[in-house]
Amino acid sequence: MLEAGLRDGTALRDSVFEVFTRRLPPGRRYGIVAGTGRFLDELRRFRFGEQELEWLASERVVDSATIDWLADYRFSGDIWGYREGEAFFPNSPILVVESSFAEAVLLETLALSVFNYDSAVASAAARMVSAADGRPLAEMGSRRTGERSAVAAARAAYIAGFGATSNLEAGRSYGIPTMGTAAHAFTLLYDSEEAAFRAQVDALGSGTTLLVDTYDIEKAVETAVMVAGPELGCVRIDSGDLPQLVAAVRAQLDSLGATGTKITVTNDLDEFTIAALRAAPVDSYGVGTSVVTGSGHPAASMVFKLVAHKNADGAWVSVGKKSAEKATVGGRKFPVRSRRAGVAAEEIIRVDDQTVRASERTLLVPLVTGGEIDDRYTGTSGVALAREHREAAIGELPASAFSLGRGEAAIPTRFE
Repeated sequence: MLEAGLRDGTALRDSVFEVFTRRLPPGRRYGIVAGTGRFLDELRRFRFGEQELEWLASERVVDSATIDWLADYRFSGDIWGYREGEAFFPNSPILVVESSFAEAVLLETLALSVFNYDSAVASAAARMVSAADGRPLAEMGSRRTGERSAVAAARAAYIAGFGATSNLEAGRSYGIPTMGTAAHAFTLLYDSEEAAFRAQVDALGSGTTLLVDTYDIEKAVETAVMVAGPELGCVRIDSGDLPQLVAAVRAQLDSLGATGTKITVTNDLDEFTIAALRAAPVDSYGVGTSVVTGSGHPAASMVFKLVAHKNADGAWVSVGKKSAEKATVGGRKFPVRSRRAGVAAEEIIRVDDQTVRASERTLLVPLVTGGEIDDRYTGTSGVALAREHREAAIGELPASAFSLGRGEAAIPTRFE
């Protein structure tokens, strides 16, 4: 596309692209935007170096004129987006890219690879946070995804309301609180469970978390309290019939005087199993596979579409697909969210109309202006800002948004 457009100059036309999803996964009432800060960081580094250019030339991917153009590539246009942590719905234009066609079209895979994954994780994580009903959740899924996506997943889950991660690189890179517990291998290493518990308590103190389901849970709880005393911080259960086991362990801990010892559970949790544990005396949850895979929906189905460009006369032209089930609405979009008594009622996407009424909240913010990135949305401070905004965005959704049953989007979306 780039080579052909550069040959006749068409690739230099001013253009507008949008990122949006046509639909939410079945049963989902809303999504959460995540990945904005990561995308901006990647955009800052998005260059074609000598090695890349040499490979493109040797493989004859593009001609020499295109390689020369790529050698000087720097995105110089404007980008607007929904704030990271914002709720989104079908057709929400979460990212708007305005530049030459040539500059913008190269960003498609970069933008979609970040927003599709991060938003899928954040959307699933937000449902788990709602199901947990105020109880803390820790992200523990690094072993269930790629080494780089593990860090991205921890970041997205934290923005969505998780309280900590077991991924230390995510903690180092983004300031996310970190935590961890001993694995079964640690207990199995020692000659007895008591010896393993003593080693852990000697090293980390009585406030540590002891894993009690390696052998016999009842015996392990008794041993744990004997070793650490009633000041034992927490026990973790990673298997079995959790509602029944949690109730039994709570009763046993209380009978041993360890009334302040907390119970955390893991074991392939998702939003549905977390909801099923609401009545159980669980204090916190550790979630792995389900959160890093979007709880069955590992991509947010977002697309990157051209919606407007200037023609040969310099006039703006709205464009859109008409293919069955994949039609798009042309024109530059200006989305707002209308509210009634502080509760979100509708997402209105105005085409070529920047009107914002008193009862409406504008959704797009400038992220890149003239190629300059707004650093407020990047790094550790950007993550904190996104987490804060997610809480506000979730807070204005109607109660129906948090149902785990099948249903329509929490609020309707319409074009105007």
